[in-house]
Amino acid sequence: MRLNHRTVGQIDSPIGTTYALVDGRRDGVLDLAQAAPRYPPPPEVVDHIAAVARRSDGSGYVDIAGLPRLREAFAAEVRSAYDGRVDADHVVVTAGCNQAFCLVTSALAGPGDEVVLVLPYYFNHDMWLRMNGVVPVYLEAGPGQVPTAEQAGRVITPRTRAIVLVSPGNPSGVTADPAAIVELYRLAARHDVALVLDETYRVFRDTDGPAHPLFADPDWPRTLVSLHSFSKEFAIPGYRVGAVVGSTDLNREVTKLLDCVAICAPRIGQEAAWAGLTMAREWRRARALEVAGKRRWFTEAMERRPGGFELVSVGGFFGWVRHPFVGRPTADVVRDLVDRCDALVIPGTAFMPGDHRMLRVSVGNADRDTLFDFADRLSLLSRDGTAPS
Repeated sequence: MRLNHRTVGQIDSPIGTTYALVDGRRDGVLDLAQAAPRYPPPPEVVDHIAAVARRSDGSGYVDIAGLPRLREAFAAEVRSAYDGRVDADHVVVTAGCNQAFCLVTSALAGPGDEVVLVLPYYFNHDMWLRMNGVVPVYLEAGPGQVPTAEQAGRVITPRTRAIVLVSPGNPSGVTADPAAIVELYRLAARHDVALVLDETYRVFRDTDGPAHPLFADPDWPRTLVSLHSFSKEFAIPGYRVGAVVGSTDLNREVTKLLDCVAICAPRIGQEAAWAGLTMAREWRRARALEVAGKRRWFTEAMERRPGGFELVSVGGFFGWVRHPFVGRPTADVVRDLVDRCDALVIPGTAFMPGDHRMLRVSVGNADRDTLFDFADRLSLLSRDGTAPS
């Protein structure tokens, strides 16, 4: 049979490729590669989904756009968190934030169209666009690793359909300043393109203030699309539940696509997210504070630049680290970390073209001792490996 050349020509999953390095021997390996929480969901969520599983309708379909009470609860959450104007009709529930991105960009762009990705991008975003014939246009970040509207304006063309920004960043962890987001929004509105904000890690910011003021603008549905995940905040990554917050016109197209690929997001995941939003907000806040502490510990562990490794940024679940081995492929450095130091991270080459000597370190799943141990292992690699320049 003949396979789709766009899919064949794309990279394999960077997560799968990275875990292949440990060759099944995860015991004893310090795993800072993936961000999925390793603690259980809130007890309220566990109790609710157990009760739902016993009901006669517990395994049934829900509306394509999602469980009505979940859409209502999340719309209320967004109104409160952003001081915004959002109704349940603006919410479509998806099987995770990855699916939300895929559905939204498929509704916005087709083969030959362009979508602007801020560097470093989330690798699945780049993969999906390329596999569907959409051209990713890369936007270098400005001061503070967030692009300015002036920079973004230089890469917009008549083929541009969207600007995509992940905040807090994956992999960088960088949280965009609300004023910078507003400027990108105004630019997108002037050019009649979408501003797609992936806000997967929004509850893991260093402030309780609104991530941006855009939902207070009555015209936000003309330009803004906000993508969300419940995986990290309620520790339910395997339940696959996320959300699109967008205009009713966009959401109509999103539900056409959703009906074809999944009919609806899994019922059990939607029930879990609803229980989290309505019964476990304090639990979520406590976990967010714990992750904030882990970011501080990692910053402290990296202050002495162990082995020449430099912490460039940290936020959300991630640290973005530059390795010191000039001229060495980053993939080789990651392999050496596994072979010599029993430590696993994701190479930065998964998140941007070229090799900029970057590593993504998932700090959200580690305790203080683990993070300082990792810094010690970085020093060991520099002593045993190629001397840094």
